[in-house]
Amino acid sequence: MVNTFKKHINEQLPFLKNKKLILTISGGIDSVVLAYLCHDLKLNVALAHCNFNLRGEESDADEAFLVDLANNLDLELFIESFDTKQYAEDAKLSIQMAARELRYRWFEELVDLLHFDYVLTAHHADDNLETFLINLSRGTGIEGLTGIPEINDYIVRPLLPFSRNEIIDYAQANDIKWREDSSNSSTKYLRNKLRHDVIPVLKEINPQWLQNFKMTQEHLQDSKVLIDDYMTQVYKDVVVFEDDVMKFNVSKLLKYPNPKPYLYALLKSYKFTAWDDIYSLLTAQSGKQVFSATHRLLKNRDFLILSINDDQEEVLESHFEIYEDLNPIKTTFGTLIFETVSELENAPNNTIFIDKDVLKFPLIIRKWEQGDYFFPLGMRGKKKLSKYFKDEKLSLLEKEQVWVVCSNNQIVWVINRRSDNRFKVTADTTQILKITCKSF
Repeated sequence: MVNTFKKHINEQLPFLKNKKLILTISGGIDSVVLAYLCHDLKLNVALAHCNFNLRGEESDADEAFLVDLANNLDLELFIESFDTKQYAEDAKLSIQMAARELRYRWFEELVDLLHFDYVLTAHHADDNLETFLINLSRGTGIEGLTGIPEINDYIVRPLLPFSRNEIIDYAQANDIKWREDSSNSSTKYLRNKLRHDVIPVLKEINPQWLQNFKMTQEHLQDSKVLIDDYMTQVYKDVVVFEDDVMKFNVSKLLKYPNPKPYLYALLKSYKFTAWDDIYSLLTAQSGKQVFSATHRLLKNRDFLILSINDDQEEVLESHFEIYEDLNPIKTTFGTLIFETVSELENAPNNTIFIDKDVLKFPLIIRKWEQGDYFFPLGMRGKKKLSKYFKDEKLSLLEKEQVWVVCSNNQIVWVINRRSDNRFKVTADTTQILKITCKSF
């Protein structure tokens, strides 16, 4: 496996060589094997472990095991302890989602503070299959079937082409020790039930199931590219903007064979759920309308008009200004709340912490524009927003809804997505400004 892994790095992920990497490690077989493989290839890697304090002494034993592993491999090890249950309760999240938020936020902090280039995770081919089946069971679209991305911004998954059996064979052949998470044996979680009860049956039916699944996902990924390219042309054909209101030309939509999937693709970003009612608008009389949590879709003669809900009492402005009094401001996408705090804290994607003294007032809130660029937190150098959106696989409609906070023409925050490195909190920061975007 070492040679195959080396070939994969050289051919598909050569940018990892000579970069500063941090490997997320639980103590389980997948991440431990990845640590050994990276060590064998002499990659510049450090280890990062999250102790979620969910399994009592077992969690502490995992941590002790990894301290020994890091010493044996002569690798730096970072450990962070979380009160996951309390965070989940406060944030009204499941334990799994809370752990995920805590984990990735800490990884981003490590990247930012210690200037790592990439974060490596140990997701493999069987994880990809499990994710596919989970999404399939929930009625996903093609986006949910195309799999876990091997590269997602600074997150890289170099084991994704390898199966769980290959990883186990490598560990056993090299007498590698690892920790077993007792919670992984429980089938009360959907992923574990698929792993233990469903996927083994599929592989028994067809031993080539995993290989065939990989081929299927490649075909789906190719299909998604074609669909996205085609929908860009459809968007240009049927969508017009008047006074910041999006309008869909009904007569042009009806010329497409089976217009329903086109309408779904155009509107899926606006939180609608009553799709049958939306489809009926194509042939409805003027005045009929459908609401989502945030938007209204109105039939008006030959157009469907998308607007912000009237009951939100929002004013559709092209930009907003924030002065030093930092009063909350209601916008077309949510309410921005500002608070000076004494220290950083765990927060979801709709919150950032920045150095207040670096800001130049008034701050400007506006939609992004072609040519905009920023310095993504956790990365070195600048990136055009258009390139960032492409890397994040944002649809044309999703890009239309992106707003930014600017200070003196410099982007501070791509709202709800990524903050700018130039405004980050450092050891020299004396005033920390917390900004939260509360959606409607």
